[in-house]
Amino acid sequence: MIRRMRLLAMAVLAVLLVLALPPSAHGAAGVGVLTVDGVIGPANAGYVVHGIARAASTGQQLVIIRIDTPGGLDTAMREVIKAILGSPVPVVAWVAPSGARAASAGTYILYASHVAAMAPGTNLGAATPVEIGVGQAQPAGQNDGQKKPADTGEGSAMTRKQVNDAAAYLRGLAQLRGRNAEWAERAVREAVSLSAEEALKQHVIEIVAPDLGSLMAQLDGRTVIALGQAHRLATRGVLPTEFAPDWRTQLLAAITHPSVALILMTIGIYGLVFEFMNPGFVAPGVVGAICLLLALYALQLLPVNYAGLALALLGLMLMVAEAFLPSFGVIGFGGIVAFVAGALMLVDTDVPGFGIPPALIATLGLASALLLIGSARLALASRRRPPASGATTLIGATARVERITQDGGSRAAWVRIEGELWQAASGLPLSQSQTVRVVGRRGLTLDVVPVDPSPGA
Repeated sequence: MIRRMRLLAMAVLAVLLVLALPPSAHGAAGVGVLTVDGVIGPANAGYVVHGIARAASTGQQLVIIRIDTPGGLDTAMREVIKAILGSPVPVVAWVAPSGARAASAGTYILYASHVAAMAPGTNLGAATPVEIGVGQAQPAGQNDGQKKPADTGEGSAMTRKQVNDAAAYLRGLAQLRGRNAEWAERAVREAVSLSAEEALKQHVIEIVAPDLGSLMAQLDGRTVIALGQAHRLATRGVLPTEFAPDWRTQLLAAITHPSVALILMTIGIYGLVFEFMNPGFVAPGVVGAICLLLALYALQLLPVNYAGLALALLGLMLMVAEAFLPSFGVIGFGGIVAFVAGALMLVDTDVPGFGIPPALIATLGLASALLLIGSARLALASRRRPPASGATTLIGATARVERITQDGGSRAAWVRIEGELWQAASGLPLSQSQTVRVVGRRGLTLDVVPVDPSPGA
């Protein structure tokens, strides 16, 4: 009996010890952490979508998206929001670290998340669409507190449609998550911004947390509804798992930068042209084809102005044509102008981070001009150079008599020059293996004179 009592006491003690351990020690589900740092584009959108799917498939109880963005593309932003709204796992958007921001597209993602959090010293807002035209929207992150033309009814019909659509979209997200819908609409129409503390006071966010540990401690015990299912979070003491971008996301992030896409396109065109000019080189053609395909893939994911793309391609083609057509630089100069103009208008958006630096365009234009000048100089030098092959190069060449033939009463000598067999005529008798010099040509017969008086001399 005493033995049974001891065993029972030990079992009760073991259960109490297990219950006293942190949640992560007795089987609580993990927490996945995604980091979005920079412009919201195709690469970041794909990374977040795959990260949420991975969290759901691996049984994570929560996904935290650490955000620091000036904004991004509308299509990429909506792709992220669709993934959040359709996620079976609760998603927390956390603007961090201190000094970070969730401007423009970041504000929409924050409103769409199940829980919104910010670190001290961060801000959100300025959610007016910047694609609506010059002077109609304020760059992300700025706030002068003034009413925008879109709110007063001024501007084009397209401007009003875009602002109204964005305002309704953000208001709908606010109502879905029970957040401040009035401020959400102001963020779109007036481009206002809030600090973390102000956002908490105005019920735009739920949590202010300086670090990940503090955030998870404040999330612990909170009940969140995701796809109609209630999830009680047990995050205290759980070790978070960082979901790093895979190689595909990193490659996509690199090539979808407009500057990189422009460079790839330029290298691709020049590589193919050099291969066509020197068939059999192989390397320029292979590198050019790969770069051009990568550039075209990147451009179809970016908001490209196709008139600008056509001008840039036309400019490259004209600069290449200058090497073949005697236009005295007119075609080449026109190509440089077309390329620079096309590159300036290539990306059709004012979203921060998606413009092409003018310095890069100037560098590529200058490099193309130098290449054009170099090609022209090589062409002129080759024209001035004496012929290296053909009939004119035979005069003055030396050869050895290959054989002597006898045709009836006539005797003929044959010499080999540059791999070809020619009939030779001379005022002096020629012998087998005698060295001769060509002094003239009559049709298929070469006039020669002996260099040595006798064979083998």
